[in-house]
Amino acid sequence: MIRLFKLYIPNAVFLLALLDFVLLIASGELGWMVRAHQIGIDNGIVADRWVPLLIFAGLVQTAMISVGVYGSDALRSMRYATARLLVAISLGIIALSVVYFMLPGRTLWRSNLFYAMFIAMALLVFIRILLGGLLGTAVFRRRVLVLGAGERAERLRQLGERLEAGFVIVGFVGMSDSAPVIKEAINRTAIHNLTRYVENLGVSEVVLALEERRNALPLKDLLRIKTTGVHVNDFSTFMERETGRVDLDTVNPSWLIFSDGFSSGRMISSAFKRIFDICASLVLLLLTAPVIALFAIIVKLDSRGPAFFRQTRVGLYGQNFSLIKLRSMRTDAEKAGAQWAAKDDPRVTRVGKLIRKLRIDELPQAWTVLKGEMSFVGPRPERPEFVSDLEDKLPYYAERHMVKPGITGWAQINYPYGASIEDSRHKLEYDLYYAKNYSPFLDLLILLQTLRVVLWNEGAR
Repeated sequence: MIRLFKLYIPNAVFLLALLDFVLLIASGELGWMVRAHQIGIDNGIVADRWVPLLIFAGLVQTAMISVGVYGSDALRSMRYATARLLVAISLGIIALSVVYFMLPGRTLWRSNLFYAMFIAMALLVFIRILLGGLLGTAVFRRRVLVLGAGERAERLRQLGERLEAGFVIVGFVGMSDSAPVIKEAINRTAIHNLTRYVENLGVSEVVLALEERRNALPLKDLLRIKTTGVHVNDFSTFMERETGRVDLDTVNPSWLIFSDGFSSGRMISSAFKRIFDICASLVLLLLTAPVIALFAIIVKLDSRGPAFFRQTRVGLYGQNFSLIKLRSMRTDAEKAGAQWAAKDDPRVTRVGKLIRKLRIDELPQAWTVLKGEMSFVGPRPERPEFVSDLEDKLPYYAERHMVKPGITGWAQINYPYGASIEDSRHKLEYDLYYAKNYSPFLDLLILLQTLRVVLWNEGAR
């Protein structure tokens, strides 16, 4: 995997993204050549239009990231990939048209974009057909040896069998005399020299997946393996990197303390984040004020009660604040007390179903962001009634309050909407990952991926 601004990117995805960028530049240039030939002018030299070509490739690829072109579904299915590529290129062309009016001369002609769009679609689909059977093979996957043959090792095997996995497990080594879950695991006593065994298998990484580490760590073996240049990782670190979440089943306080993350350099990042929140919330409120006003009237006409509602949520450092949204439920929705939202919730009004599906009910939260009680990106704030219960049932739940809550977040783009203790546990794993690995780049990726969630209606309820 390649680490970019604290975020790990699978080798195959990184290679595909680089190839896409090159093909997008080629598409822009070919579109220019077709249009130049059509109107009978000289092509000129590429160096004269490298800025428009880079803007074209950059904006279209940004749109591709936004709609999930590099997600696991699109990597597994050409149908998903083609549909999302079509949407991404269309959005990219719209964005380029806006740039054309704002910065004339800094992008390709609109007539060029017409040809470039179709050429890009053809080339991007072609490269996926060409590499479809190759990117998922062991050529682009790390070779991993697992030390352990129990339940943790079984979880790693299941993870490695996924098509989008960035590694392939080449063997399991049982480190104890207990009955192995992995039947094909080789017992450590049958291997004379573990370091030589690792070298013979061409292993690039060793993962320690012991069920009981007390007096069982093979320190001498691990030291020798490490000195040969092979990466050595514990189970929790490996799972965090491969899944983008903190595994609550195996994590312990010492790992959170000594592992990488929670950087002290985030003070500057937080300042930039606050500046972005202020500017973006002001722009969003100005642009969406007519939409908010229109739907406030519709909500008011559709059902009895106020157009907006306020609800107490738990924010930074466990402090309560008032969250404001367009009302999507009946006014007596919680006459029996606070409760989780449910699928096809009967408390939701007719208009409420629409504004929830389109996320219009979330727009007034920009005011909460402007006041500084929330951010655009962060863990989703929960209600105090739920937080007290979740802190009792879920370990490390209070740690998610060490970062400012957000309208969208790492959990929202990676886990489907859920409203139960178990769903909260899974979302907490993603929230802890975000709090641990926060960076402006991760925030940007989350904002871009939020468009995918909205476009494909993932998680709306």
